[in-house]
Amino acid sequence: MNQLPLKGIRIIAVEQYGAGPYGSMYLADMGAEVIKIENPRIGGDVSRQTGPFFLGDNDSYFFQTFNLNKKSLTLDLKTEQGREIFEKLVASADAVTNNLRGDQPEKLGITYAQLKTINPRIVCGHLSAYGRDNDRASWPGYDYLMQAEAGLMSLTGEPDQPPARFGVSMVDFMTGAVASLGLTAALLGAHRTGQGRDVDVSLFDVALHQLSYPATWYLNEKHVVERVARSAHPATVPCQLYKTADSFVFLMAMTDKFWNVLVDILQDEVIAEERFGSVALRRENRDFLTQEIDRVLSAHPTSYWLDTLKGKIPCAPVYDVPEALDNSYIRDIGMVQQVPHPQNPDMEVLANPIKLDGKRLSGKPSGAMGEDTRALLSELGYDESAVQLLKQSGAI
Repeated sequence: MNQLPLKGIRIIAVEQYGAGPYGSMYLADMGAEVIKIENPRIGGDVSRQTGPFFLGDNDSYFFQTFNLNKKSLTLDLKTEQGREIFEKLVASADAVTNNLRGDQPEKLGITYAQLKTINPRIVCGHLSAYGRDNDRASWPGYDYLMQAEAGLMSLTGEPDQPPARFGVSMVDFMTGAVASLGLTAALLGAHRTGQGRDVDVSLFDVALHQLSYPATWYLNEKHVVERVARSAHPATVPCQLYKTADSFVFLMAMTDKFWNVLVDILQDEVIAEERFGSVALRRENRDFLTQEIDRVLSAHPTSYWLDTLKGKIPCAPVYDVPEALDNSYIRDIGMVQQVPHPQNPDMEVLANPIKLDGKRLSGKPSGAMGEDTRALLSELGYDESAVQLLKQSGAI
């Protein structure tokens, strides 16, 4: 695609590990020039050394997962020369984004108040654990902590088991996506008005916001949503795991319309009884209905029911990770793409879920740490001898 929507937008990313890089990768995939700042004194983004699977020296599959389509500039922002280079970049950039601890952006001089004299249109995005404007600003924080304190773990797992986290770091990923949405909105405003601003998003705020309707129910009616067996929906029945002859299927007859279709398909006298005739009645009789649906579905394997129900009732098999990724459907729809890497020309990654004009966005691997340093410094007016001096000083 030659006309990606963010083509021509330059974003400086002071980031590492997961949430920040995940979010800025969306912007890079959409055409923005994302310049990733990597501190040469510490070997760059720590995720380059996150195993167990590596791609040569100082690179890993973990790192590539979150950094496709980005440029890498080695720069120590705490040195005088590094700051000078950074400010020259800011003058040519549209945004600066970071995922530092809440008290760090001001110390590093990367807030809007500190950069607006260089570029009044600059948008400064801040993704932190707890925000920059409260007594937790200096606290470090990670995804799992947010799942715990925001109440998400209390809603995950079986009722008779300890609270459980999500299988992956969904708070990191949600926060990265929300941060990129906020940054993009601020960029649109800056292009319209000529005025930049700060945009703040925190892991904790996003995690708490994911409580969604259970939060609204509690805040207004003091209703407490609790875990229900079989990963069931707290209010709608049937919407949970059901047993088949060989495994489980997740069935979601969320409306009376789907319930009536399910009754017609199953052709069972008990399930067709009036005591299950409405959403409220099915909720009141959840346990007995679970037993009866199990009885009917257990007559055949999951494959039979998926073939029988597909396209008629919302349903899905319960796959483990290999089954999910070996599923031919995900390749049919283009959700796996090949991104040749110097250490693995057949490297595959999951594709960006956004389509433009019906086409998947393409990706290229992030290069070696500092791969784009010389080109970017040359653009800023540094010749080879100046680059060598900067390198000797540790600024790059």
